[in-house]
Amino acid sequence: MEREFYPTGKAVHLLIALWGVVVLAFFFLRWDMAYLSLPMLWLLFIAVAFFKPALDVEVERILPHDRILEGEIVEIRLRIKANERIPSLKIEDNLPEGLEVVEGRSSFVASFSRGEERVFSYRVKVRRGIHEFGFVRLRYRDPFGFFEQEKTVELYSELIGVPRIEEVQTPYSTKGTKITVGPLPSPRVGEGVEFHAIREYQPGDPLRIINWKATARTGKIMANEYESERKVDVILIVDAAYAGKEVFDHLVRAAASLMLDSLNNGTSFGLLLAEEVPLWVRIDYGKRHFFKCIDLLSTARPDKNNMIAYQVEHLVRSRFPARAQILYFSPLITPESKDALRILYSYGYNVVVISPNPYSVIEPKNREEELALKLLTLQRKAHLKKLSAYGVVIDWDVNKPLKTAIAEVIKL
Repeated sequence: MEREFYPTGKAVHLLIALWGVVVLAFFFLRWDMAYLSLPMLWLLFIAVAFFKPALDVEVERILPHDRILEGEIVEIRLRIKANERIPSLKIEDNLPEGLEVVEGRSSFVASFSRGEERVFSYRVKVRRGIHEFGFVRLRYRDPFGFFEQEKTVELYSELIGVPRIEEVQTPYSTKGTKITVGPLPSPRVGEGVEFHAIREYQPGDPLRIINWKATARTGKIMANEYESERKVDVILIVDAAYAGKEVFDHLVRAAASLMLDSLNNGTSFGLLLAEEVPLWVRIDYGKRHFFKCIDLLSTARPDKNNMIAYQVEHLVRSRFPARAQILYFSPLITPESKDALRILYSYGYNVVVISPNPYSVIEPKNREEELALKLLTLQRKAHLKKLSAYGVVIDWDVNKPLKTAIAEVIKL
């Protein structure tokens, strides 16, 4: 979008002065006074005729990467090439709200000769989320300050602030598995290396699995049953209840960290982001799948209309594989979040709950607040103790590393 020259306040004052001279010449019948307006008209003519560039400028925005860890400081560069002489050009980058300038400025003023190319830069601190740059605005004012011209160059760029990831230990048992077949035993049975149970021989079973001792003892042909070597599926559920907004960023970081842990283990995983409209990513594996889930976590926000219990029960019936390992990320504040845990337990799932303590982010300002905080903490511990009947609950003081919180509860 481009606009022609438009007058500044200085030009308006000059035009008023010109009109005043004409009125005075008419009032006093001194037409020679009109000559006083000639210098001003001459200046206006020069500004319009000789200092009106077309703003023929090439603009390029250079980002270091399209995905940046939240909290990182990155450099944004603008490459400007002028195809004509421009005495004074103001360049303003369209800075998204989620980026904080920590060094330099996102606007610059410079002069250009024909064909000159210059690079301007500033540094920003990245927050979690998708940050969209839409355009670069160019502004020019003639040397006399009479007219301005503005041009908007559409220039879309996208920068994704991904959750900060930390090293964690896998918070579920890896006992009884082989290094070559993955970290978790599968609940599915079949031909494998881990003994599961003894059952009656069925037609079609290979003869090598017959258990002769059990056959002699029972008088029936008995066969061994083994666990399959297939890795278990992991499902990550993120509670986006608005009541836990103070620790929501910690929830997202924990989910991203354990998602990376699953990726490194070669484990397939799925993601449920329990917002008002649930976001479900089917179970898959690999880096492309990981980045797809990370992009969703990057844009996640606490939701006031949270219906996590309903969403979980619906997906348990239609999408969740039987006996998958569940990683449930929730502060366990709302009744719905607690009901979701009970539902998962009722369907026979093994659940590990990562529960950031919302009271661990509060700094009491006086003695009364300190006592109230202690009381709330004791009440929370009592609630979590009851909920531990439905799964392993890790009460995470967010002032400590997640790895430490996991190690305090789970001894692997």
